[in-house]
Amino acid sequence: MDPNTLSFIKTEKQERLWNKANDLVKSFQGRAAVYDQDALFPIENFHDLKNNGLTALTVPQKYGGEEINLYEFLLIQETIAKGDAATALSLGWHNGTIMQLRDTKKWEEAVFQKVANSVVDEHKIINTAATEPSTGSPARGGKPETTAVKNKDGWLINGKKTFTSLAPVLDWIIITATAHDGETEFFGEFLLQRETPGIHFEETWDTLGMRATRSDDLILTNLQVPSSALVATKDPGHGRTPQGWLLHIPACYLGIALAARNDAIEFAKSYQPNTLPHPISEVPEVRRKIATMDLGLMKARHFMYHVASIWDEYPEKRNTLGAELAAVKTVGTNTAIEVVDLAMRIVGGQSLHRSKAFERYYRDVRAGLHNPPSDDLTMMALGKKAVEEYQ
Repeated sequence: MDPNTLSFIKTEKQERLWNKANDLVKSFQGRAAVYDQDALFPIENFHDLKNNGLTALTVPQKYGGEEINLYEFLLIQETIAKGDAATALSLGWHNGTIMQLRDTKKWEEAVFQKVANSVVDEHKIINTAATEPSTGSPARGGKPETTAVKNKDGWLINGKKTFTSLAPVLDWIIITATAHDGETEFFGEFLLQRETPGIHFEETWDTLGMRATRSDDLILTNLQVPSSALVATKDPGHGRTPQGWLLHIPACYLGIALAARNDAIEFAKSYQPNTLPHPISEVPEVRRKIATMDLGLMKARHFMYHVASIWDEYPEKRNTLGAELAAVKTVGTNTAIEVVDLAMRIVGGQSLHRSKAFERYYRDVRAGLHNPPSDDLTMMALGKKAVEEYQ
């Protein structure tokens, strides 16, 4: 077992799950460069994930899934990200969405069961599309410009969503909209099926990093859905209630950092310039950089898994963990960026070559800054909490 992860494996179930994910890492590493270069969704990787039951991990056991907890979810995310970050982040949105629905029970059980059964039996994929061009991140509380108007046949939906990760393979799509029922206006969540007329994906995803997530635009044009498509009503924006499942984000980026760290050490142990009588791994400054990487990873990972343990073991405390969850994301993603930078400094100019993975790690890891919550929102929340709680 990877010694970097050994201390985080506490049960036989966790070891079994980790082994299942780790068995896919090498094949994912082998495909990652092509997916990234051509901005192709990792279809083969998701085929492997489905066949190994990794897309049904968060489905309740009563519906045929593993019903993993948050801690186990993060172990999977970190491990898959060492193979291919875009695959891990995409998987995280799918499994995380199911985890949120499972734990919040905000849908009618029959609707959730239908989706859960399709994930287990038919390998269906789900994600939420909430971000819009004018409103930006839902975490900032913008009012959806996508509209749903009540009519005799149900709801007529029009709008545009951006950053729709997993676009090429989505079967179920949850969208947020400003709904009008003829009397009142409210914010609603609607469950859509991909094949419904009026749903179109525009291939706009051409980005610096995380290119293979294919987070394309979703266009909804005169989309007629039945009344039952309205599955929940909600306040505008996300993040008002702590959402533990979003820790899949820092777990993914820490996985990238672990891969960069491992690759840098492998390089340092094998590279010996003719100016030295030994590999650069014996150079004190190189060892200092390696130690700095490991110290950062230790702090970020122990913080993340500790908060996840509290979430799992003390459900009654979940509503008080908003600041900690946001802090984990900020610490995790920024640590990951620092570790990748150090890894590239160890490798030197060779780290810039596309034949090595470092330049992809560098581009992918920076995407973490733009996943929710952003650093500024985290710092605002921490500052507000400190002042209001001071006695």
